[in-house]
Amino acid sequence: MQTMDKDELFKRVTAHKWFHIMDLGLGVTTPGMYDPVTGIHGPRFCVPKSLEGKSVLDIGAWDGAWSFEAKRRGASRVVAVDHYSWGGGGWGDQGAFRIAREAFGLDVEDVNIDVMDLSRERVGQFDVVFFFGVLYHMRHPMLALEKLRDVTAPGGLAILETHCDMLDLDVPALSFYPADEAGADNTNWFGPNPAAMFGMLRACGWSDVTLTSLHPEWKRMTFHAR
Repeated sequence: MQTMDKDELFKRVTAHKWFHIMDLGLGVTTPGMYDPVTGIHGPRFCVPKSLEGKSVLDIGAWDGAWSFEAKRRGASRVVAVDHYSWGGGGWGDQGAFRIAREAFGLDVEDVNIDVMDLSRERVGQFDVVFFFGVLYHMRHPMLALEKLRDVTAPGGLAILETHCDMLDLDVPALSFYPADEAGADNTNWFGPNPAAMFGMLRACGWSDVTLTSLHPEWKRMTFHAR
């Protein structure tokens, strides 16, 4: 339920940086970089159309576009977590997420925590875990995947979307970017190929790993892991 009028909402929105484009209602749309849920981008994340009754953890939630969408798709509980983006070291801060949550009137929890501090003791375990656009920012990708496995409930689903590289190689391999070779962004460290992702996810404890979406033109891939 909206608690602000259009002028107030617009003023608050324009006071923050946004990465996600979201329609907040009242004729106000956030001035982000892209809409990850609708249009051409949404299908590549391969999120089930129904999350009815599921608990969902959105790691690296940023402005929360997928957190809010999970609630709309029927999730019983949604927890958004971030640290880098919410701490001011990234694109913006947590203010954008809070404005969107208030505008949508959705019950989405938030926890400011670094990926490497995630554990079942800290945040619990979840039926579905989103790990979108996070892995290639990790200096220690295997450890990050172990953290992901720990917060995914037994029999649960982890959906991992990531930058990939070396698609012409069938053997497991990762490209390492010591500077800003990937997207002129010095926080991008690794670009695994599909074979590497299969092997890494299985080594971290998932037995059923599926490549559900591959867009070579974008160098992005999405895996479902159970």
